[in-house]
Amino acid sequence: MRHTFHVDLRGIVDLLSHNLYTSPRVFMREVLQNSVDAITQRQSIDSAARGRILIEAPNVTGDGTLRIHDTGVGLTEPQVHEFLATIGRSSKRDDLGFARHDFLGQFGIGLLSCFMVADDIEVVTRSAEPDSDTVVWRGNAGGHYVVETTSPRSEPGTTVTLSPRAGASHWFAPATVRELAEHYGGLLPFDVWVGHERVNAADTPWARDSTEPARRERLLRYGQRILGTAPFDVIDLNVPEAGLSGVAFVLPTPTHPTERPSHRVYLKRMLIGDRVERLLPEWAFFARGVVNTEELRPTASREQLYDDELLESAREALGTQLKDWMTGLATTSPTRLSEFLRVHGRGVQSLALHDDDMLRLVDQWLEQETSDGWMTMTEFRRRHGRIVHTTTVDEFRRFSAVAAAQGVGLVNGGYSLVSELLERLPRLDPSLRVEQLDPTVLATRFDPVDPASDAAVSRFCAAAGPALEALGCVPDVRAFDPPSLPSLYLKSDAWRAHTDRTVAAREAKGAWADLLGSMDAAPAEARPVLVFNYRNPTVRRLVTIDDAELAEAGAEALYSQALLAGRHPMTPADTASTNRSFLSLLDYALHR
Repeated sequence: MRHTFHVDLRGIVDLLSHNLYTSPRVFMREVLQNSVDAITQRQSIDSAARGRILIEAPNVTGDGTLRIHDTGVGLTEPQVHEFLATIGRSSKRDDLGFARHDFLGQFGIGLLSCFMVADDIEVVTRSAEPDSDTVVWRGNAGGHYVVETTSPRSEPGTTVTLSPRAGASHWFAPATVRELAEHYGGLLPFDVWVGHERVNAADTPWARDSTEPARRERLLRYGQRILGTAPFDVIDLNVPEAGLSGVAFVLPTPTHPTERPSHRVYLKRMLIGDRVERLLPEWAFFARGVVNTEELRPTASREQLYDDELLESAREALGTQLKDWMTGLATTSPTRLSEFLRVHGRGVQSLALHDDDMLRLVDQWLEQETSDGWMTMTEFRRRHGRIVHTTTVDEFRRFSAVAAAQGVGLVNGGYSLVSELLERLPRLDPSLRVEQLDPTVLATRFDPVDPASDAAVSRFCAAAGPALEALGCVPDVRAFDPPSLPSLYLKSDAWRAHTDRTVAAREAKGAWADLLGSMDAAPAEARPVLVFNYRNPTVRRLVTIDDAELAEAGAEALYSQALLAGRHPMTPADTASTNRSFLSLLDYALHR
């Protein structure tokens, strides 16, 4: 008797292939899943029943089809009509209609995925119920099916036969069939055979069945197969309330911050996907998990995990285990911890922004760039007693050598997260002073020029002052190290704030502009200063020269050099000054 499906089957198959599943290859997972659930159900009523799945590729069947045999519970004829013809209905439900906990499939659409690769599906099944007939169900992608009884199977179970659709026969190639069966079913607890070859392991790779050193080496080799490169380390994962066990492999190289970590996740030892996201906390982008879970819920496609309270709780517990591994290294293998932080310091720093244990680890073990070289903040505090930091990398490069020469310790806070972490360090030590660098404070440590040179310095400042004042700064002559630095452009925090208000007032309107305008005044002593280094031979000759025009041109040239060396933005007036001083000095050299 001919029957029809209750929906547009072609439309449903198109929906599955283009919107639900990422690839037709998942048909193998869905077929295996149905077999595993059938075996699980049969063993729940007959503990002595064996569990076995046999897959025969076209080279075995000889007719171009793919066959999957299982020793599961099978279906009666009424169940065939009910569960194979009604889209979305599942046989794996209890008497109240709720999805059964023991089964992988919860959505009743697994068999439909086979229509992504097959035009015709034949299901031959015999129920484990006594005196059951063997029933044949033949479905076609066109939207119809037939059901009939046939000669009895020798034992309960089901055989699914797939006839490839046009352009899909490559999915039935023997090598592909074996690869897919091993990929999805390699950890299943029942025997899975492809022809005469068993393709699944007896247990999970992380099972504790050997001595610890041997197990660790075995896991590292497994991780190399998964990652394609030798992992830095392996961490055991275990969350009993989620029925979760497995490992996390620590990557040996940094990852890009925008890369979304993905993990290999098995559900009841069936692979649901090797690109599952949000298993581990976002900050743990240095690790890749391989886990099996008995309790976490899959999404409808069974390619991701449903982000519910249980997954959130499991993710938090896994994050704690990763943190415990890091703090454990600090005790057992500080050298390994330092190696890890050199590779993945960014991830640990992002965690330390809101975790005091990780902040303490960063403080003690993660080296930062300082004016004394790379060192931990614990060592830096031991040397200097306080932390002074820049807010940009350019600022650090501009002032680190000068600060070091004056005995001022300086930390490069320009790298991502560093300034925020430095400002959090008083949580560990309330007596610690952490402050941003005010460049003008450095000038207070510069030495005055010897009194014998006061007259020459005064003449030079008088000659250079008007030109520099037109450029928005004032001259000063001091002696400081290093002598190789001829001049230093210093802008105070007060002047920076004044500049920001001026820019905002220009762009603002109405009452807000009036308010900013009323705050525009800045004290004269806050103006930027161009400090000439009297210990620099060129500056010393320039200061003592009698030619006022040459002194002015030289001062403007050093002003331009200080701006460029300090990577300060240049205004049109600064550019004009650079050109003017260059031409003046060139003219002077040509007429000597």
